[in-house]
Amino acid sequence: MMIRGRDTDGGPRPVDGPRSLSADVALALGLLVFGYFGTIAAADNYPGATWPDAPAFILIAVAALALSVRRRWPLVTLALSTVATSAYLVANYPYGPILVSFFVAVYTVARHLPIRRAVLGCAAALAALLVHVFVSLHEPVGLPGLLPGSAWVVVPFAVGVTVRNNREAAARDRIAQARRLADDERLRIAQEVHDVVGHGLAAINMQAEIALHLLAKRPEQAETALTAISRTSRQALDELRVTLSIVRRDAAVERAPVPGLDQVAALAARLRQTGLAVTLEVTGERRALPVVVDLAAYRVVQESLTNVLRHAGAATATVRIGYLPDGVTVEVLDTGHGGAGAAAPGDGHGLTGMRERVDALGGVLEVGPRPGGGFRVFAWLPSGQAG
Repeated sequence: MMIRGRDTDGGPRPVDGPRSLSADVALALGLLVFGYFGTIAAADNYPGATWPDAPAFILIAVAALALSVRRRWPLVTLALSTVATSAYLVANYPYGPILVSFFVAVYTVARHLPIRRAVLGCAAALAALLVHVFVSLHEPVGLPGLLPGSAWVVVPFAVGVTVRNNREAAARDRIAQARRLADDERLRIAQEVHDVVGHGLAAINMQAEIALHLLAKRPEQAETALTAISRTSRQALDELRVTLSIVRRDAAVERAPVPGLDQVAALAARLRQTGLAVTLEVTGERRALPVVVDLAAYRVVQESLTNVLRHAGAATATVRIGYLPDGVTVEVLDTGHGGAGAAAPGDGHGLTGMRERVDALGGVLEVGPRPGGGFRVFAWLPSGQAG
């Protein structure tokens, strides 16, 4: 695990977690052992080089062991590795594993530090490394050594920057995906709450208007309307609690089953108390449906009847539910004024949410005026392997 801190100059600084520190120490010790034996082997291939002695192995140890804190102090690690490697090369010791330690130090700076600081640090390291091209205890290499010497900085720097950019891009993609999922979940919750609260408030509003109209002349009938308001509000609250409990996946607080087509009859009865004449027709053999299909079908009926209640004026409504071998159909017809029973398709959150529900399940939704007046909402939803 690596936690981002702050450098004294305000830049981000990698802070080691236990695993990262252990991995870096293991890498440093591995390169130390490799440096010892690899340098002896390399000396046989460079007869003109100085035979590695105690100072050579001290420089190899400094360059390797500096990597044990490479993620905590990248620039310090690079500085120690650069000084040790440059001194090693100036002393004309044979090319060997010490350059691998330097390679890792450059990569670490490019991988973990902001690009500007990484460029400055690696440029200084490159200048120090190339000193041996012109200054050496043996005959200097000269200009032909610039290109191969520069490669020990340019290559690890390019690799480090590429790895960092790829990981940052992947992190941004994960964050964007998480945001999309969160947005989708918020929209789903908003749609559920809209369906529950919108229907309840529409029914309560209708009953309240009836109560106000009857209060002065026939108070006993107003009391009936107020009782219906109390019952409707309580049912809406219970259904809202169920919806929120499903969102929280906390079954312990559920007070009622998830709404489904078996509750359409109760829904129609409540709306009749508001003065909307609702007729329910069911065809086909009733059977259990997948929960998401059952809930979506119920919401289509609920939203359609709510729109009739809100917009159709003095109207009647017919709800037809058909159980088919491959799915279920729901149809809501009203006798409102020329399609006033619902807004045009796509208008408002209700019809938009209705269409999204049906589309998500691979169903079909048809919304539009009826010939001769009124409005029609028809939905077919596939039932899958319902039992």
